[in-house]
Amino acid sequence: MRNVTKRVGAAVLAASASIAVVGQATAHAEPEGHQVRYTLTSGAPYEFDLYYLATQPADKAAYDADPYAYLQKAEVNVAPDAPWVFETTLADPQWAIFTVSSTTHGGRGAPNAHCEIAVDGEIATQNDHPYSPRCQLGNW
Repeated sequence: MRNVTKRVGAAVLAASASIAVVGQATAHAEPEGHQVRYTLTSGAPYEFDLYYLATQPADKAAYDADPYAYLQKAEVNVAPDAPWVFETTLADPQWAIFTVSSTTHGGRGAPNAHCEIAVDGEIATQNDHPYSPRCQLGNW
């Protein structure tokens, strides 16, 4: 009976150790991707046309073959108290790109637009331009 108790105890101890290892591996696993946030602000109320990468292509050849499968276009109104924000998840944030074009109207001052791309909560790039800023990371 003593040998059976030792074997059962050893089996329980081994099972507990393997569960602990699996739990630790899961807790320390890398995330599926990076949270990418595009933001546009403006010093005055203005209308803008935006293009930004919403989903990541497999590679540059896939993007070149059909860029509109990955890009989004938006026509937005932005004001000092109403920024535009879009969030997505990209496996490689170096694909992030965000272009802004103001729809300029005669007789109006420059909106002094500001774009930025944040990755996992940290600003990765930003740009100011009177009308049409562009923000991009490395793969462009």
